[in-house]
Amino acid sequence: MEGDAILFGLTVAEFEEISLKVCFGGLILYMLFIIGNLAKESKAGKYGTVWMFMALGLGFVGFIAKGFIARLLGIE
Repeated sequence: MEGDAILFGLTVAEFEEISLKVCFGGLILYMLFIIGNLAKESKAGKYGTVWMFMALGLGFVGFIAKGFIARLLGIE
């Protein structure tokens, strides 16, 4: 009966999957804004800004890569 639970026309599992992708996508965009603002305020320059995005953005790159790898291997 768990699969019959409906929320906005979706099952709970479908709603959770979509919510995770949408909310985490929004969080990633907000974090990119914060990194860009931090680079601007610290006057890091072009080279420093690139390194800030690479170092601070590495965590969500791994999360995105995990999704691609799972889909590639058919693990979903």
